[in-house]
Amino acid sequence: MNDISAYRDVPATTLADLLGREQVMDIGIRPLWTPVPRVAGPAYTVRCPQGDNLMLHAAIYRAEPGSVIVVESGDVDYALAGGNVCAVAQRRGIAAFVVDGVIRDLGEVREAGFPVFARGVIPIPGTKQAIGTLGGSARCGGVLVHPGDVVVADEEGVVVAPAVRQAEVLGAARARLAKEAAESLDAWEAQHRARIEKALSEQGFVG
Repeated sequence: MNDISAYRDVPATTLADLLGREQVMDIGIRPLWTPVPRVAGPAYTVRCPQGDNLMLHAAIYRAEPGSVIVVESGDVDYALAGGNVCAVAQRRGIAAFVVDGVIRDLGEVREAGFPVFARGVIPIPGTKQAIGTLGGSARCGGVLVHPGDVVVADEEGVVVAPAVRQAEVLGAARARLAKEAAESLDAWEAQHRARIEKALSEQGFVG
């Protein structure tokens, strides 16, 4: 997994500042239990037809340990996974589920401590009859995710760093965090106030 594990030390907010809005999933993709640990791993991408969860269930036996399974479904009427599927995924070393859909058995998932980022919960399961795709591009929370992209998810949200920029983004994130750590609140406030006053002045604000 190269340096992907190092991304666990990088908050989603830092990555969002570096990568911009198009790499940040919408607010509907959120942790289903808290406090959730920050997770980071390469994306294992899945596309499930509406109302069917077969491909996600297949993915838990195919994704490498440490992977974040990212699912496109666009369906909030049927659960993509339940307690046993999440438990098996956890046992097989899957880092988390990030799904554009819903799950069920949240109490079991929370008790097991398996991170799931999704749109919510519903008690009725989907069918297992339709073939989708594994390992292609998947759109989740408005972000187009490719296999191997770095997915970082925490209580602030879910950010996707393109695989081709993995080292670059990690280096920039580390530099940014080091700079922030070395800066006192007094120094930050002085710079912030100067920037705000300048912006107000440029807009002609008087007051």
